[in-house]
Amino acid sequence: MSRDRPPLDRDLLTDFSTDLPLGLRIEVVDEVTSTNAEVVARARSGAPEGLVVVAEHQTAARGRLDRTWQTPPRSALLFSVLLRPTVPARSWPWLPLLAGYAIGGALRARGYDAGVKWPNDVLIGERKVAGILVERVETPDGPAAVVGVGLNVTLAADELPVPTATSLALESGDRPDRAAVLIDVLGAFREEYDAWQAGGEPGAERLLASYTAACVTLGRDVRVELPGGDALLGRAASIDPGGRLVVHGPDGPTPVGAGDVVHVRAVG
Repeated sequence: MSRDRPPLDRDLLTDFSTDLPLGLRIEVVDEVTSTNAEVVARARSGAPEGLVVVAEHQTAARGRLDRTWQTPPRSALLFSVLLRPTVPARSWPWLPLLAGYAIGGALRARGYDAGVKWPNDVLIGERKVAGILVERVETPDGPAAVVGVGLNVTLAADELPVPTATSLALESGDRPDRAAVLIDVLGAFREEYDAWQAGGEPGAERLLASYTAACVTLGRDVRVELPGGDALLGRAASIDPGGRLVVHGPDGPTPVGAGDVVHVRAVG
């Protein structure tokens, strides 16, 4: 597979931002330390909801628990979205789950066998194709959320950050246009986010049911690694209304939040 990687089609992305009533404003940068760090700074300076910063390359990308990773320039979709949710703060833990669900749906619409791994990964089969990092930011205009996404698009097998990762190109055998994939992902995300914001309790229940159906973690025996070296072993049984994973272990059902876990790994 050729490793010639064209830049993002900025005209296509500008047209998408202009023509569709999604309230998204896409800015493409050649290189940045971290799109999340850039959007966090912009949020604190008063940027409104809907700003999307996309980088052709990140030099200090971060994942959950400050894990770092890198991909070759123009091989992935690396972007962050600024949101100012109006739902109650207790509902904000659903943001990474909502993002994962939307990304998985956009990829399934393109023919990929995508599912979500609780709390913040998108898989194709058993391999990770995308990760999500959500940060809450205090700003002069009130709290904001920055949703960062890294989606492997044209990485070759020897470029994957870990052996359990994959890319769209490896899964399909072709080279998807990154701008077109980004448009699909952002459109799906904005649709799910708006429905969640406007839907009240029925909207929250719909998201819970939809996420549950797409979550490949459920129904499996898992090892939940906790801070301090402890672990919880059991069956991943459900997602509760707060977005927590409920694990049926030796002491009965135990809910764990994304901030409470280091890793969730399937057993067997």
